[in-house]
Amino acid sequence: MNKSEPKQRIWVVVPAFNEEKIIGEVLFSLTKEGYSVLVIDDCSTDTTKEIALSFPVVLLHHSINLGQGAALQTGFDYICSNTNADFIVTFDSDGQHNIEDIKSILYPVIRGTHDVALGSRFLNTSDKTLLVNGMPKLKLLTLKAGVLFTRLTLKLKLTDTHNGLRAFSIDALRKIKITQNRMAHASEILAQISKNKLSYCEVPININYTEYSKMKGQSILNSLNIIWDLFFGRNQ
Repeated sequence: MNKSEPKQRIWVVVPAFNEEKIIGEVLFSLTKEGYSVLVIDDCSTDTTKEIALSFPVVLLHHSINLGQGAALQTGFDYICSNTNADFIVTFDSDGQHNIEDIKSILYPVIRGTHDVALGSRFLNTSDKTLLVNGMPKLKLLTLKAGVLFTRLTLKLKLTDTHNGLRAFSIDALRKIKITQNRMAHASEILAQISKNKLSYCEVPININYTEYSKMKGQSILNSLNIIWDLFFGRNQ
């Protein structure tokens, strides 16, 4: 990442739902690095909102639970209309992403070689290593199915299609409109990258497979939801 790029012009969008156990650590790391942070609380029933308010972030709140896709679009609308952002990163609130990977994923977008950079846990890492590091086997199979589905339907040569760590230029972000409220939004974003002919690349990142994260976004139920959305929920 270009060190001369003001971090205040880099906005990190964090959708959150009932993350009181971990969101404090996530926001501490992001704000400590000096990024501008936008949290979208998707009608949490715990203290997620109150914890977020204790940090120097912008907080938006959904009065009803809509899903991660809707939370991201709320964040994108705010960024485009109310900030002078140059670059945007999406970052999960459950602790699975590493703050160090933000610089790596921003690098090709800040350099101007690509409109979008997508995180991949499969680049430079074998399936066996991922399983040893805690990835559930069903999750691995689901993600592989998602890659095959995306290559067949969108002709995008990707290795990881459901990774929440992404970077966009502001011009690219303005072309992304999420209508799928829940997990199908990941496939919808890829469909719009293809439709709008945005240049993209993948960047190797690491995922933290903890008991907490597996209970949340990396759960078996979540894997089944992804499979359902791949075949029945995606809006092209």
